[in-house]
Amino acid sequence: MITQASNLAFTFPGQGSQSVGMLDNLEKIYPEVKRVFERASDALGKDLWTIVSKNPNNELDQTQNTQPVMLAAGFAVWEIWCRLSSLRPAWMAGHSLGEYTAMVCSEAMSFEDGIRLVAARGQLMQNAVPDGIGAMAAILGLDDHDVIKICAEAAGEEIVSAVNFNSQGQVVIAGHAQAVNRAMLAAKTAGAKRVLLLPVSVPSHCALMEPAAEQLADYLSSIAIDAPKTTSIHNVDVASHNSPDIIRDVLKKQLYKPVRWVDTIKFMHKQGVTTFVECGPGKVLVGLNRRIAKAEHAAIYDPETLENLLELLND
Repeated sequence: MITQASNLAFTFPGQGSQSVGMLDNLEKIYPEVKRVFERASDALGKDLWTIVSKNPNNELDQTQNTQPVMLAAGFAVWEIWCRLSSLRPAWMAGHSLGEYTAMVCSEAMSFEDGIRLVAARGQLMQNAVPDGIGAMAAILGLDDHDVIKICAEAAGEEIVSAVNFNSQGQVVIAGHAQAVNRAMLAAKTAGAKRVLLLPVSVPSHCALMEPAAEQLADYLSSIAIDAPKTTSIHNVDVASHNSPDIIRDVLKKQLYKPVRWVDTIKFMHKQGVTTFVECGPGKVLVGLNRRIAKAEHAAIYDPETLENLLELLND
């Protein structure tokens, strides 16, 4: 019998968690991995598993490939979990791109539609800002309001803003490359513990993505969206929605609005979530979530972590 646990949340990572050979150990044991990647490959007409396992021509880090690969990885882990355990989370959320994985796993959209949608999203994002024009940087050790103020002062006639509120004292900024550089220098002067330019070509979640968001809206209008079967918290407004039109709107806005991850984890924690599980390759979100909420935190990315979680939650 399927049981939904009100104190359990599954979270899904975004870009940056991908790595060559990810899920290899799971794939050797669990057929869901290869099956999910075959479905994704059929939907796009390209071999995503080869991209993951061999990374020809550095294709894994091309945004239009990274996004469907990450969705497929998260969904594959979810499929394995659903076969092995009767326990289901009452809550879901995804960081940036991971929000689409949450939408698929909560059955708000089909897997194939989700794969095609995020592939288009990646291509639109890549096309929106030419290489070298945009940049992103991580600012560590400053309060959120200080980073917001620094960006406002550094922008000038360009765009730079705080776009990912990842954990207390960790904020990512994005915008025009020169404006990001000015904000980085100002953050160092203001006493930031660390300022790090990120190896990305697309300045996500800032106003430079608005043209891409308008085009994404056309893709969103063409796919079927239903009310999610698991309560899913969105990045933009830290709320759950059942209306397909509102879901389309928040997914569109997510492309150029900040990711409010701290607020998302805090909200679910206040609703009684005591166990947060990262579902997908790696444990980036576990590190962030531990700094946000005093709770049980775990990740599923290989057979050992899967077995550990099954043991923990089935006790």
